[in-house]
Amino acid sequence: MPLLGFGTWQMRGESAYQAVRDALEAGYRHLDTATMYGNEAEVGRALKDSGVPRDEVFVTTKLPPERAGKERATLDASRRALGLDAIDLWLIHWPPGRGRSVAVWREFIQARDQGLTRAIGVSNYGADEIDELTKETGETPAVNQIKFGPSLYDPSTVTAHRDRGVVLEGYSPFKTTNLHDPVLTGIAATHGVDPARVVLRWHIQHEIVVIPKSATPERIARNADLDGFVLTPDEMAAIDALGQ
Repeated sequence: MPLLGFGTWQMRGESAYQAVRDALEAGYRHLDTATMYGNEAEVGRALKDSGVPRDEVFVTTKLPPERAGKERATLDASRRALGLDAIDLWLIHWPPGRGRSVAVWREFIQARDQGLTRAIGVSNYGADEIDELTKETGETPAVNQIKFGPSLYDPSTVTAHRDRGVVLEGYSPFKTTNLHDPVLTGIAATHGVDPARVVLRWHIQHEIVVIPKSATPERIARNADLDGFVLTPDEMAAIDALGQ
C-alpha cells in the first residue's frame, strides 16, 4: 500500500475521470474511492484507459454503513463498476449502527478469504471499536482511515494503531490544516516547496498513509513531487507541535 494515495471524494463524472487520469500520469499508484462517492465507474475507467498495469495500482473502496446486511451485493457492484476482479482494500466507511459492526466485519473476512478483496479494514473507527472487532473475530483491521493532519496530530493515536498492527491512513490533510501557519510556511521556504507538500512529507516520514485530492492537474502533479526534500527531526517536531 503506497504511503501516498489519491483521494476522489466529491469528484463526479468526467472531472473524476480526468483527475484520476492526471493522478496516474503524475505517478500516483494508489487510488481511494467509496461506494458513497458515486464515482467508482469513472475511477475504474480512468485506470483502464491509463495503460498503467492493474497490478501496479492499489485500489481502495468502502462500504457505506447503511449497506450493512448487503455487503456482498455492494462489493460485487463496486468490483463491476471499477472493472476489477478483486479490490486491494475494502473498508467499512463508518461504524454501522445498532451494534452491527461485528456482523459486517465477519462478512468482510469472508470476502477476503474468498479472494474478492486482498485486504480489509475500517474507516472512522476508534481504538475501542477496533478492539471489539478483534476480540469477537480474532481478525484485526489492516487499516483505519481517519481524518488526520498536523493540527490533529496526537502521538497516542499513532501509538494506539501501531500497537495493534493497524496502518493509520489520513484523509483531508489540507482541510484540517492551516497552510498559512508560520511553522509550515517557514519550513516550506527553507526547502523551496509549498506548505501542502510539507504536510504530505510530514505524513510520509511518520509512515502515515495520506490521500490528498485535487482536480487541478498542476496541483495533482505538485503534490506527488515529494522526493526532493526531507524534513529534519526538528522540523518534524515543530509540525507535531501544531497538534498540541
